[in-house]
Amino acid sequence: MFNALVILQENEQQRVAIEQLSEEQLPEGDVTVQVSYSSINYKDGLAITGTGKIVRSFPMVPGIDFVGTVLESDSADYQPGDQVILTGWGVGERHWGGLAEKARVKSKWLVPLPANLTPEQTMIIGTAGLTAMLCVMALEHNQVDKSIGDILVTGASGGVGSTAVALLSALGYSVAAVTGRPENADYLTKLGASQIVDRSELAERAKPLDQQRWAGVIDTAGGNILANALSQTHYNGTVAACGLAADYKLPTSVMPFILRNVTLAGVDSVMCPTAKRQEAWRRLAELLPAEFYQQASEQISLAQVPQWADKIVAGKVTGRTLVKLN
Repeated sequence: MFNALVILQENEQQRVAIEQLSEEQLPEGDVTVQVSYSSINYKDGLAITGTGKIVRSFPMVPGIDFVGTVLESDSADYQPGDQVILTGWGVGERHWGGLAEKARVKSKWLVPLPANLTPEQTMIIGTAGLTAMLCVMALEHNQVDKSIGDILVTGASGGVGSTAVALLSALGYSVAAVTGRPENADYLTKLGASQIVDRSELAERAKPLDQQRWAGVIDTAGGNILANALSQTHYNGTVAACGLAADYKLPTSVMPFILRNVTLAGVDSVMCPTAKRQEAWRRLAELLPAEFYQQASEQISLAQVPQWADKIVAGKVTGRTLVKLN
């Protein structure tokens, strides 16, 4: 038997509980993992609180990422004792996820734990950090010119934003960090931001074209914030969009794209191909400084997860939240 956070639906009402489950209840998969750590992401918060339509079937064990040790494997790729990471692939949405002491998943969803990362560090990074790295790679792919201006990072106090600030700083970019929480200015500066931008500056309806300010953008917000970022991006710049924390709509025009040659690059980490995923993990292990893991994270227990889910949906969580399972 093992402990798991379970989302249940009764009379069309959702509730969560920590329950004791048996291995026989685990879903199908060719690898069984003893989970050591998971984390809380914004999507997890939406699933656990029922705020968003994330969970596709009930009962569901949430948790879109985890790290742990292989217990049993029917795959030639993994053996008992191997340490593995899982992020995305619909886990915690359509397939039981990582907020449990054990998980059973498909081997093709896993990647080996990088030799130069600890299990704790991988979940401080987690889906959020992987997404941030993929956004940085999108800017690099389009050869964003760091000499013409700052890189704007929206939602910089969150998991994706915090990691993006640290990564960009490590790569020598000048970073402008957007936050609606001025009390986090010192935190963001320590991560590497050279400029703090109040979210209110980007919250109003955007002009079709505005003054050119940003060499590139990593956006986690959507809505007016993304529209303003697009209208303020330099000629030939790239905006990597990976989130919709503010709004799923995009009230903009074609003008940034056809008059300034701006590229809007969508970034998804859920279905990211394995080779690209492994490359992103390799670079995360190389680029993130040791102090990042202390600056940008806190650790909680499984019992505290529902409380933290409420906090993350309300925008009251800074950085990354690590969940210790075993």
